[in-house]
Amino acid sequence: MQSPHQSFGPTRRALLVGAGATALTAASATTASASPTSATGASASAGSTSGAAAVAVPSPDTLPLTGGADFPIGLFWPPHPYASTAERFAEIKNAGFDFVISGNYAGDGNIFQYQLGLARDAGLKMLISDDIQIRNMSRWFSISDTPSDFLSVTPAEAGALYVRARDAYGPYSSLAGFNFYDEPGAGWFATLAKALSISRELAPQLLPYINLFPSDDASYYRGFVDVVKPSLISFDRYPLLSEGREDANYFHNWAIVRDAALHGDIPSWVFIQTLAYNNHREPTAAELLWQVNISLAYGAKGIQYFTYWTPEAARGEGFGPALITVDGQRTSRYYAAKQINTTWLHQVGRELKPLVSETAEHANETPLPNGTVAFTPTNLVSSITGNPVVVGTFRSRDTTSTDRWLLIANRSHSTRARAVVGVNQQTVGSIGVFEPARQKYLPQRLAPVPVSLAPGAATLLKLTTK
Repeated sequence: MQSPHQSFGPTRRALLVGAGATALTAASATTASASPTSATGASASAGSTSGAAAVAVPSPDTLPLTGGADFPIGLFWPPHPYASTAERFAEIKNAGFDFVISGNYAGDGNIFQYQLGLARDAGLKMLISDDIQIRNMSRWFSISDTPSDFLSVTPAEAGALYVRARDAYGPYSSLAGFNFYDEPGAGWFATLAKALSISRELAPQLLPYINLFPSDDASYYRGFVDVVKPSLISFDRYPLLSEGREDANYFHNWAIVRDAALHGDIPSWVFIQTLAYNNHREPTAAELLWQVNISLAYGAKGIQYFTYWTPEAARGEGFGPALITVDGQRTSRYYAAKQINTTWLHQVGRELKPLVSETAEHANETPLPNGTVAFTPTNLVSSITGNPVVVGTFRSRDTTSTDRWLLIANRSHSTRARAVVGVNQQTVGSIGVFEPARQKYLPQRLAPVPVSLAPGAATLLKLTTK
């Protein structure tokens, strides 16, 4: 499936001609005895890396963004270098964002350091994209134990490249990690596995990030999890098509990503569409919220916005205004995103982040969209009647707990939904409705729970068992 992300990076040939040879020469000159200082102050030798070395995979709970209690909200295509100011990064923070994926023609180490300083001062984290060292070790060259392989670097050379990037940006507390590859094909998974192993050996405190392209092939995502052993699974699929249409396979893609994330016991992240581009429409505020809540119902543990700043018209992809226009003006979607992030997503995300997605089902919808599963009654929830809703059921990681959480999202982004959730009074001891403003569950009468949802909205219920 075609993705707009494919147009946001320089060509391989351009980087090889422009800088690849220089980077590789420098990497090759690094000796096995070199021991550069890591971002945490520990000594780590670039020469110690090897393609076959077994390196422990850190728990996502210990890494930036995937770890901690706060739900990560990020953006791609931030202010361009000339618009990168303290005021602009404060604007990002004020809209409820937690991290920035670099881009928008920031491809120079000095610019990255400058933006990392701005992010630090604003209280943001950054994932660095397009650093030449990381590109050379993970995208423009494969990693091979055979030095004669065409367009490859050895594991030791890849380690030397990584150390240069780590040491250049590691002193900034705002560095969350590196974006190793945006939308790799399955043929690149073996090299990415080696790149992530090197990253974990030389900087286990940093998050290695990779975003996958949209696909209806479950083996693509399963293969990524099994081969690369990532710390998270992120993908992009933009469902709001022109003339009011929806991508018919949006839910199917989410279902197979959800399955892959559960298979690997890792968080799933997704990009949501903020702008019009070829064959896609400009989202309303309700459609932004709808994408967020559908993703939460399918188990998302991180939300990313595509894009924040508007790509310029000269690129030729037909992008309309995003949250910020190409000349720096806020659009209505900036204020909509701020409302979503600061009054709903951070609060409900904090509740859902530590939980495990148990089911993602569609109630009262006929016919079912491709790849979806119809709601089935359980020993706790006896029925869900009324208008179509998408129901995500969650459980605690503590397997001794029988409590359940229900994220009930309006299936529609244009009309209000009214539904009634029937509970089994023999097994449910109490019901709470999450109130984001107070970050508490408000007790409800132990009876069928009426749910009224604005277009795109959702509610979170907690069912405490007897």
